[in-house]
Amino acid sequence: MILIPSIDLRNGRCVRLLKGNFDQETRYDLEPHELLQRYRALGASWLHLVDLDGAKDGRLANRSVIVALARTKALRIQVGGGVRSKAVVDDLLRNGIDRVIIGSAAVEKPAEVQAWLKQYGAEKIGLAFDIRQHDGVPRVLTRGWTKESTLSLWEAIDLYVPHGVRHVLCTDAELDGAMQGPAVGLYREFITRYPQIQLQASGGVRSAADLAALAGIGAAYAISGKALLEEAIKPAELLPFLPNASSPASTSGTARS
Repeated sequence: MILIPSIDLRNGRCVRLLKGNFDQETRYDLEPHELLQRYRALGASWLHLVDLDGAKDGRLANRSVIVALARTKALRIQVGGGVRSKAVVDDLLRNGIDRVIIGSAAVEKPAEVQAWLKQYGAEKIGLAFDIRQHDGVPRVLTRGWTKESTLSLWEAIDLYVPHGVRHVLCTDAELDGAMQGPAVGLYREFITRYPQIQLQASGGVRSAADLAALAGIGAAYAISGKALLEEAIKPAELLPFLPNASSPASTSGTARS
């Protein structure tokens, strides 16, 4: 399993929300570029960027920051939040983003997103389904977690299985930013249902034990934001989950290999 550090952007700054609530924001006195370099030094190979303004309002509001980070070519980058048109997908891929993550649009206009999967390929287009549990059913959230769809997580994924989806990021909104542990049970069921999909398990990671638990159930990737921002996990404990950790200070460009 590979650990992917996450940076959430709001008004160009690094922030974290508690359980997806825009009124419970923690702002960090760190520049996005500074964080990217920190994670590269740890040995990360990928970086996950979330445009929180875009997720809520439907437009890529932090584009300039995102493109500047991509131009460093320090890490492979995937971007989500506010990607709701083919024009935005084209723009991001053209400007060095390695994978575009589609959230709300994947629920609201599946036919279009299915076409994007076909055009760009399953390595360039990933999906993000954020959920909240209701009576044991994981219901998909949209619009920056401000709206709840009628689809269950399983119904949403089933829309894309025939179209070859390979990467799906899933976040339990009640755990995101709370550092209370990931939704291991949910992710275990996900992997059992869809063994062909590379799951990116997101939300709740607080320790190396949590990462080991996700690896143990077969998650392909784990996304972590707050635990890494606040350095809650020691660098040595991260080594098993960071593919470039054997040469973290290298500047040869191998981080993107």
